[in-house]
Amino acid sequence: MFPESNTGYSYEDCQATADWLLSQTAMRPLVGIVCGSGLGGLANALKDQVAFNYKDIPNFPQSTVHGHAGRLVFGTLKGRSCVCMQGRFHLYEGYPIQKITMPMRIFKLLGVETVILTNAAGGLNQDYKVGDIMIIRDHLNMPGFAGNNPLAGPNDERFGVRFPCMSDAYDRELQQLALDVGSELGYSDFLREGV
Repeated sequence: MFPESNTGYSYEDCQATADWLLSQTAMRPLVGIVCGSGLGGLANALKDQVAFNYKDIPNFPQSTVHGHAGRLVFGTLKGRSCVCMQGRFHLYEGYPIQKITMPMRIFKLLGVETVILTNAAGGLNQDYKVGDIMIIRDHLNMPGFAGNNPLAGPNDERFGVRFPCMSDAYDRELQQLALDVGSELGYSDFLREGV
C-alpha cells in the first residue's frame, strides 16, 4: 500500500472508479476525448449517451471552471464507442497533478486505447491566428520546470513504468490522419502543427 492510497488517486481508487462506471453502463469505450474550452458540445453529438456528473462519480475531481459542464459522457461517435470528458481539471484549481491526470488512468482501466486531447490556448507563433486549429506534435512540460510532475512519488507498476518514453508521446499516424481529414474538409488554411 502506498502512502497516497487515501488521496483518491491510488491504483485501487482508480480501479474502483472504473469498476463503478463499468457497472453503470454497458458501453465499453475504445476512444477517450477530453473536450477543452468551447468544445464540450462534441459530447452532445454522441449517440446512445449515458452521462455522469463528476460529483456523482466515486473519487472523481470536480471541475470548478465556468463553462466546463463537469460530466463524463459515454456513447458512440461514427460507430466508435467513446467516453468524453466535458470539462477537465487544472493546476490553478488547486488539485495535485496526480489528481488532474487521474482520468487518463481511469480511461486506461475502462479499456480506452486512443485519447484525443483538446484545449483552447494562446500561442507564440505570430503567423497563427485566433481560431486556428493546431495539431500538437510535442509539448514542453512547463509545470515540470517548477517540480510539478504526475510521475513524482511512489510508482505503482500496474499503471506502467516509472518513466515512460516521451519521444513519441503524440501518435504520428493520428497526426497525419487529422491533417488528411482536415485537408479533405477544406480546413488547410487554418490547420496548423506545433509544440
